[in-house]
Amino acid sequence: MRIIAVLNQKGGVGKTTTVANLGSALARRGQKVCLVDLDPQSNLTMHFGVDPAEVKTSTYDLLTGGATFAQAAVAVEDNLTLLPAVIDLAAAEVELAAEVGREQILRGHLEKENPPYDLMLLDCPPSLGLLTLNALAAAGEVLIPLQPHFLALQGLGRLLETVELVNKRINPTLKVNGVVFCMFESGTKLAGEVVEDVRSFFAQAHGGPTPWSAARVFQTRIRRNIKLAECPSYGSSILKYEPSSNGAKDYLDLAEEFLNPPAVVPAGQVKTAPSASQHGHANSVTMPPVQESAKVGLAEQRSTQPAVSAAEHVHAESVAASSDAPPAEPGQADDDVATLPDAPASEPGPADDSAAAPPDAPATE
Repeated sequence: MRIIAVLNQKGGVGKTTTVANLGSALARRGQKVCLVDLDPQSNLTMHFGVDPAEVKTSTYDLLTGGATFAQAAVAVEDNLTLLPAVIDLAAAEVELAAEVGREQILRGHLEKENPPYDLMLLDCPPSLGLLTLNALAAAGEVLIPLQPHFLALQGLGRLLETVELVNKRINPTLKVNGVVFCMFESGTKLAGEVVEDVRSFFAQAHGGPTPWSAARVFQTRIRRNIKLAECPSYGSSILKYEPSSNGAKDYLDLAEEFLNPPAVVPAGQVKTAPSASQHGHANSVTMPPVQESAKVGLAEQRSTQPAVSAAEHVHAESVAASSDAPPAEPGQADDDVATLPDAPASEPGPADDSAAAPPDAPATE
């Protein structure tokens, strides 16, 4: 059984949406799939129309009360099973504080029960606490949903650091499977830059000693689609709610790519788009060189790059970055940067007109 932790400590990047709809798409491919909700917010549970208030056995009972997978499992679609969560799960970290081996409770259940599934997707909370550590200790792979925005990159280094520490101390088989871009808008320049930078970063790590040495950036992009936001309110996956939507097509394509990954391209053969700095554009999102350790977060490694204003990122798609653009006239200010009005030109002369001169003294007799 493949166990995949879907993880990103930044909220709102598409973790739960990916777990629900990728799981449904994999089930459509004939896989027996189990979805495990480890988030006290219970969003995955409600996504399939299960009311947390009516759940009798949940992942909270699995971690703290000795319940089994079979007792907590709820069938939600053909070949698709859900282990629901309740708000009590938020107290699990406190209740398990004195428990020996508390990071491996979920792993212990899996080894003891060996549930009859082909794939298990773990929906992790937006944090790097005990619940996430349980998921990483039990999983063999990590799937990282990422929004193609500059700020979404800031926590990637910390996430990789956590994966590396778990790999060294708890779960030596843990690897990063790859990154899937969600809420993707292909018409924006910034989205393309982020994709190329992330792809280049993982390509350079290929074959190295890190847990992400075999990671890839999925070619399938999950496009921004309002139907994906609507389907949870109907208690359904996108494949049942609106099978003809772009969201359904994207997750079916992602499931196919997930089950049949293409060959990994060596770093030297990866073609990357020219960086924004090559176009004289300041809002580059260039990833740092690969380090032997991820303990220096990606955001920290970027500290040597020029600072970028928030306005440039918000309006990155509207900034002209083409190298074919006509050169600016001498003295022309960058339209993206607020400048003071031009001072009146000073007349040439031996004295500096910009300095305040004292009034003329009265003539002497």
